[in-house]
Amino acid sequence: MELQCPIPISDYPVVTLAHGGGGRLSQMLIERMFIPTFSNAALEVLHDGAILELNGTRLAFSTDSFTVSPLFFPGGDIGSLAVHGTVNDLAMCGARPLALSAGFIVEEGLPMEDLWCIILSMQRAAAKVGVPIVTGDTKVVERGKGDGLFINTTGLGVVLPGVHIAPQRAAPGDVILINGAIAEHGIAVMSRREGLAFETELVSDSAPLVDLVMRVLEVGGDQVHVLRDPTRGGVASALNEIAAKAQVGIRLDEERIPVGDAVRGACEILGLDPLYVANEGKCIAIVAPEVADRVLEAMRVHPQGAQATRIGEVVGEHPGKVFMRSRIGGLRVVDMLSGEQLPRIC
Repeated sequence: MELQCPIPISDYPVVTLAHGGGGRLSQMLIERMFIPTFSNAALEVLHDGAILELNGTRLAFSTDSFTVSPLFFPGGDIGSLAVHGTVNDLAMCGARPLALSAGFIVEEGLPMEDLWCIILSMQRAAAKVGVPIVTGDTKVVERGKGDGLFINTTGLGVVLPGVHIAPQRAAPGDVILINGAIAEHGIAVMSRREGLAFETELVSDSAPLVDLVMRVLEVGGDQVHVLRDPTRGGVASALNEIAAKAQVGIRLDEERIPVGDAVRGACEILGLDPLYVANEGKCIAIVAPEVADRVLEAMRVHPQGAQATRIGEVVGEHPGKVFMRSRIGGLRVVDMLSGEQLPRIC
């Protein structure tokens, strides 16, 4: 049987940057092309990683590629970001990381000193989490073909006993928590790339979330239904994906969503909505109401959760949609981002 491309060529004859932005076009690309073609039970969950069972042990398996520009930014670099991104994806599956692989696509002409700094940064980031980089690969492409350096990291972890994290588990009545202020990574990268100067230095939140998540799971156990790190596409895209997968509604309270003053000011200058800006050190936790206070307290006693707060709830109305009550009391739809807001930030 001859296969036909499920995305009409007349609509998108070529791939655009927006197809990689974490919004509506990314979702369309994944759900219409990749999921049907590679169809299997583990993939179709659409989680941050696949859960595989081996001799009674549940393993989490995740991979990610990093193309950030510039390679060095306030608060991190592409090396530490690659480690943090993959160990965080494993943590969002309820897993403790065991090992990582690292693949490097290096552009001819990259300064050797920059490559060495990035490798050292990866080693320090991995050592901090206690996860070894056990295998890898290196390729070099011609000058002008690789934008400096691309890194792929793949991670393997063990899912904790009694923990079942999946987007489908979000249920009406659940409480939505986040461990701190949003949009810091995307704005820090954008400010460095565009040479923007602000009174307060904007620093990426790139960090490993494994220890924070382990504490959350210790307190909440199986009542922690969904974990998600809102990276590309930001909080808005992550919650839209969860609402669609679980077929529930989500309501946010704008007044409760933490955004730093410097980030808010930068977003206003640049015409950006913080809800759609990438994060690299934030965890959304959707938990049963009976454990919400305990989980929130567990977050707040951790250094990476000092600003943790409740930002909304899961409801039975408007399934598959995200709404937000504004500061002035109105209710607005928080939709998936249609275009590309911030290219090359993770």
